[in-house]
Formats: sequence, structure tokens, C-alpha cells
Amino acid sequence: MKFSLSLHMERFSPDKDMAEVKRNLLTLVRMADEGGFHTLWAPEHHTIEFMIAPNPFTLLTWWGDNTERVRLGTATIVAPYWNPLRLAGEAALCDHLTNGRLELGIARGAFQYEFDRLAGGLPQQQGGAYMRELVPAVKELWKGNYEHKGKIWSFPSSTSVPRPVQQPHPPIWIAARDPDTYDWAFKVGANIMATPLSSPMSEVINLANKFRKAMADNPGVPRPKFLMLRRACVYERDEDWEIPVKLSIDYGRSFENLFHNIGTVDYGFPEKVSYDTVVNRANYDPQVVREAMLFGTPDQVIEKLAAYEAAGVDEMVLAICFNTPFEMQKKTIELFVREVMPEFARRSKTTETPPAVPA
Repeated sequence: MKFSLSLHMERFSPDKDMAEVKRNLLTLVRMADEGGFHTLWAPEHHTIEFMIAPNPFTLLTWWGDNTERVRLGTATIVAPYWNPLRLAGEAALCDHLTNGRLELGIARGAFQYEFDRLAGGLPQQQGGAYMRELVPAVKELWKGNYEHKGKIWSFPSSTSVPRPVQQPHPPIWIAARDPDTYDWAFKVGANIMATPLSSPMSEVINLANKFRKAMADNPGVPRPKFLMLRRACVYERDEDWEIPVKLSIDYGRSFENLFHNIGTVDYGFPEKVSYDTVVNRANYDPQVVREAMLFGTPDQVIEKLAAYEAAGVDEMVLAICFNTPFEMQKKTIELFVREVMPEFARRSKTTETPPAVPA
């Protein structure tokens, strides 16, 4: 199992200076690269201060100029906000500017608050149709001349300029929750990105079962990679668990506001809606959050990660940006690199098949 990070600039108060935000993020990026994380993932969000990422390709290009080895991914491009021609060209250019390190993650989108501003009020549940038309069109544009006449977009014969460094194209990832999306992603040759959000471990098993069913229903398709994202915080003292749990609950209340459009957003700062308005209120119980998230001492996190590995997860993405103090974010990376990653590297070596002994 590989380990990656989800990062973005974040402000939870107008008093937070953007220069400090940028400086802190770059510190985390460099630590991740030096520590051996596999991929850094950047989101796409608009008009929201706690997720400052209006164009993930800009972030990835910046990170690429300040790293050597780590791969760089979008988690995720929101399909209804993009034209296929624009996405093909910008993604390919990012692949060039990062020396062939791009991983392209695409989703239907989540926040109705954003859809009301960037997609003309389209219900976010309908974003899947955009994703299903967008991905094949982008792949064709990367090949060469391609004319498109679809339900959403139409354009005459065109070619992506530039074409990507990676051939036939950068790895494509699809954010999936429902079985039909899993099945479609398999059929178009994409990898799967999944998140159980704030749900307990049973949702991880549910998502893994959907992956296995799609694999069984597509026997001729090579197995794609399976990625899972969870909020994470690693600390040395067990009693520190209350800090990330409280911040995760507050973050979730803001998420519910934006997802369902049920609260206010003032100068880009979303209201933390009351527990009476959130869906699945049981998931906001502090003990449930403590157990569900990747919160804990290194030994506790290792034990939790073993369950994801057993479920078939190939890449575990740690989301460490949810208003946790900067020093706690750095400590999470330090402890993970020093104590968690070596344990899984050791386990990997012990499970490798030994070479055959010559007769």
C-alpha cells in the first residue's frame, strides 16, 4: 500500500495572512517529497476560504517546481466546470511542467453551493453526466484530431495542445461512490478514488465491496488501482486525540453546509451548521470520529491502516488540512514518515514471494 497526502491552502479566519498560508503549505509539500510520499493531491474549489484551490493545475505546477520525486494529482477536477478542450490542454501542459508526474483525478462534484455559482444551479447529482462525456473526449483529444458532438459539448475537429508527456496519457482517476460509476470507470480504463467521508469503518468495507463487484463484472479489464482518502492526524500522546476530533467535527459541519446549501457563507467563510441540520448525526459523535478517522499514535494508526490494506486499498491518502495547527500537520508527516511508513515497508518485504531455488 502506497501513502499520499491531500493538501491545499486554507484560511478559517480573515486574520490569517495569505503569505503565511502559502509558506506553510510549501513546507508541507517539501516535507512530503523528502519523506517519500507517493503523490500530493490538490482539490478544485471556488469562493471558499478553507479550501483555496480555484485551479489545481496551478498548485501542482508550483509544487512541481519545489519537489523532485513525488507525483502530483488533482483530487479532483469538477467535470461540469470544464470544457473538454480546456481540460485536455491544461492537464497536458501541467504534465509537461511537472516532468511527467501528473495524476488526473476527475469527479462529478460535491458542493451544491459551488454548483449554484459555477454550473448555473445544476443539481450536483447530475454532474455525473458531464464526467461521463468529458473523460472519453479528453482521451480522444490527447490522441490527435477529434470532432465531438455530444449532449453537453460540441466542437469541430481539434487536437489537444500540447499533448501529454506520459503516453498514452497520464493516469486517470474517477471519484466514485455508486456502483454504476465504479463499473463505468473500469470500462474506460480509469482508477478508482473513494472516500468514506465521516462514516465508520463499515463504509470502507462497503466501498471496497463495490470495487470487487466491478472487478468481477469486468473480467477482461486489467485491475485498476483503488485509492481511499481519510482525514488524518498522528500524534505522540494518546490524550491529544480531542484536538483533531473537535476540528474534524467542525470541518464536517461546514462541509454539510456547502454540500446541501443549508447555511450561510460570508466573505468565503462557511457557517458551521447545527447538528440538527446535518445528515447522519451519529457520525459526529466524538468517539465515532476518533475511531473512524486516521487519528492516533503511530501504533494506533498502523493498526487502523492494516484494515484498509486488508480491504484491498492500494493507495491511502491522508487529508491533514482541516484547520489542524500547522505544527500538528508537520508532526503528522514527521511521525508518519519515521514510524508508520517503515512498518508497512517491512511488512511488504516479509510478504514477498521468495525467489525459486534452482534445481
